[in-house]
Amino acid sequence: MKSALAGFATLLTITAASLPAATTVKKSEFGKLPDGTTVSLYTLTNAKGMEAKIITRGGVLVSLKTPDRKGAMADVVLGHDTLADYVADRSTYFGALIGRYANRIGHATFTLNGTVYKLPKNDGENSLHGGNEGFDKRIWSAKEVPGGLELTYLSKDGEEGYPGNLTAVVTYKLSDDNRLQIHYTATTDKPTIINLTNHSYWNLRAEGDILNHTVMLNADRYTPVDAGLIPTGELAPVAGTPFDFRKPTTPGARINQPDPQLKLGRGYDHNWVLNRNGNGLSLAARIEDPASGRVMEVYTDQPGIQFYTGNFLNGSVKGKGGKPANLHSAFCFETQHFPDSPNKPQFPSVVLKPGEKYDTTTEFRFSAK
Repeated sequence: MKSALAGFATLLTITAASLPAATTVKKSEFGKLPDGTTVSLYTLTNAKGMEAKIITRGGVLVSLKTPDRKGAMADVVLGHDTLADYVADRSTYFGALIGRYANRIGHATFTLNGTVYKLPKNDGENSLHGGNEGFDKRIWSAKEVPGGLELTYLSKDGEEGYPGNLTAVVTYKLSDDNRLQIHYTATTDKPTIINLTNHSYWNLRAEGDILNHTVMLNADRYTPVDAGLIPTGELAPVAGTPFDFRKPTTPGARINQPDPQLKLGRGYDHNWVLNRNGNGLSLAARIEDPASGRVMEVYTDQPGIQFYTGNFLNGSVKGKGGKPANLHSAFCFETQHFPDSPNKPQFPSVVLKPGEKYDTTTEFRFSAK
C-alpha cells in the first residue's frame, strides 16, 4: 500500500507540473523620456508560449509573437526597438491606443449641444487620431491584473480641444487559447465624444508585403470618402466593387484597379459597416497568410472596422532592426465607430455623457492551418 501511495503521489506531482500555467506578466524598463519619465514594458506570456509586449507610453503593442503551422514563433506586428524611435515617429501610430477620437474628424471641428469645438488640424484640414498629442503619445498608469495589464489615462477637459475630464481604462489580456483581448472603458464629467481603438500594423508572415494575405470582411456596406478621406455620409453597398471582401480575397487582387475610391485612399483605407446581430462580440474580419498558415480573426462589438493596407508607408520610417516599413508591408484592422461621426447625425452616436460608461471589447484570435 505504501508503494502504491508513493507512486500515486509521484504521479500527482508530475501531472501538476505538466499542467499549463496561467498567463504570466513581467515588468521591465523600456526607456526614459527626455524629462526623465520612465516608460515600462510589460510582457504577457501564455501557457503555449505566445507573447505580447506593451509599453506605458501610448499603450503600444510593441510585439506579438504567435506560432505558424509548424509551431515556429514570429513577431507579427510592426514597431520600433527603442523608446526614442517611438517618440521620433509621429506618423505611423505603430501599435498605439488611439483617442480621444480615432480616425478623422472633418475640418477639425464638431458641434455638441450647441457649442462648437475646434481641434488641431494635423491631417490637412482635418483632425486625425486625437490631434497632435493624442492618447498614443501619453503616459498611461499601469497595473497587473490576472492574465494581463490594465492601463489608465486621465484626459483633462480641453485637452486637444475635447470637452470633459475623461478617464479611460484599457485592459489587455492574453488567454491560453491565443486570444488577445482589448477592453476599453471610459467615463466623463461633461458631454464629450469618444472613439477608441488600437492601431497595430499586422503582417502574419512577419516579412514581405501583405498583398497575398487572404482577407474576409463581414460587411455588406462601407463608407465612401471624399478627397480628404472624410466619409461622404453614404453607406454604399460593396457588391460589384473592389470593396467586396465577403468572400476571402487577397488585397493584391484588386488594389490597383482604376476605382475612384481606391485612388483617393491610395489603396484600401476605408471603414466597413459591419454586419451585426445583437450587442455582443461578433466576427468582423478574418485574415490568413497562406505561406505561414497563420490566421487572425477579429471579433468586436463595434459597428465598424477600418481596413488599411499601409498605403502611406514608403520606407522612410525604420522599424525593428532598422528594417524600412515599406509600402503594403502591413495592414491595420481598427475596430471603431465611423470616421467623422460627430458631423454625421445619420451615423451611430459617439457622444458620451456624465453618468454613462463607454464600454467596448475587441478580440484578436490567432490560430494556424
